[in-house]
Amino acid sequence: MSRKTQIVVVGGGAGGLELVRRLGAKYGRRRHDIILVDKNLSHIWKPLLHEVAAGSLDANLDEVGYRGHCYRWGYRFFQGSLERVDRAARTISLAPVMDEDGSELIAGHTIRYDILALAVGSVSNDFGVPGVNEHCLYLDSRTQADRFRTRLLNHCLRVSRAMMNDPGANEQVRVAIVGGGATGVELAAELYNAAGALRHYGLEVFDESRLNVTLLEAGPRILPALPDKLAAAAKHELEVLGVQVRPGVQVVEARPRQLVTKTGEVIEADLIVWAAGVKGAEFLSDLGLETNSRNQIIVTDTLQTTADPCIFALGDCASYTPPGEDRPVPPRAQAAHQMAETVFANIVRMQQGKPLKHFVYRDKGSLVSLSRFSTVGSLMGNLIGGSMAIEGRLARFIYTSLYRLHLIGIHGWVKATFLMLVGRVNRIVRPRLKLH
Repeated sequence: MSRKTQIVVVGGGAGGLELVRRLGAKYGRRRHDIILVDKNLSHIWKPLLHEVAAGSLDANLDEVGYRGHCYRWGYRFFQGSLERVDRAARTISLAPVMDEDGSELIAGHTIRYDILALAVGSVSNDFGVPGVNEHCLYLDSRTQADRFRTRLLNHCLRVSRAMMNDPGANEQVRVAIVGGGATGVELAAELYNAAGALRHYGLEVFDESRLNVTLLEAGPRILPALPDKLAAAAKHELEVLGVQVRPGVQVVEARPRQLVTKTGEVIEADLIVWAAGVKGAEFLSDLGLETNSRNQIIVTDTLQTTADPCIFALGDCASYTPPGEDRPVPPRAQAAHQMAETVFANIVRMQQGKPLKHFVYRDKGSLVSLSRFSTVGSLMGNLIGGSMAIEGRLARFIYTSLYRLHLIGIHGWVKATFLMLVGRVNRIVRPRLKLH
């Protein structure tokens, strides 16, 4: 018997999980062996992590367990972190998986591949600012979001108890967010949504007035991906909530509960979140593939790596600059979704001996949710040769639809429809906040 064609996808994020779902549905297990590798056991959509961090979303309800998903869609799952790619032998090496006590849970091992797709996402970019790794929190993963939520609730409890002991005390929870992109803006708004609900869950003397949020942006304005008018509208909404929006402020050092700006100003904060940009993980530059200054893998217009046509890269870890453009495709969820479609089509075409499909990025616009307070964005992007500004209920509906499209991409129409119905029921029967 001839051996099966082995297709390995490293990274179970939005792009990688959709890719293995499509491959599993297409080929099954008869003549192909589809393998997903990820260091985690479950997936949660990265644009939702700010809601997990604020406690507005229970990740246990929205996460996708890889072991159950692989059984449903006909692929195999291996837990592990990519350590090395041997292009000559066509194998990848996975680092050992360690238990909480430091003992080895799964030994390091190798997996062969005929076709390899790298979809390992991105990590926060500290831009070399001293002290960021030691004193700031990130929102790159569920673990980091859970850590922030725990620390946030602990500080809220501390303030609530202090106010009960001394009603005249001026105790506050001080949160500083570095980065005025979508993540920073959405987190700032979501924090006020959560703070307003805490009084109903045991913190009777705590409300939004006890929250002090400062949003710092090194550029001239927040939300640079949106038109000036919409960015100004978002800034106004945040300031109405109580957020101190400070564009043009560059952070040059992070200290314990302090940020130092370029002008020498020291900003005090109980919690510091770094959301100033993303880059590829450091190990990507050591795989023997061509990468850029941000550790992203350079790919061709078919999303194959420049060093090896049997290796594809997609999502935030890939860098592709369309012809005639000055900048690469931005690291967004919609880009990962479109890349997954193209890589799937090209893997099928490669095995059929057909010419590969060229990737064409279609910017469908940008949307930013300010929790339940507002939603702003630009719709359609370059599909209509420009952008159409939208706000309010229409923008909120389209923003919600993006997550529904993600559910369809990783679950298919039938299960995604049921999950949407369950989500509506959970909004009624579940608590508004996750407090544990």
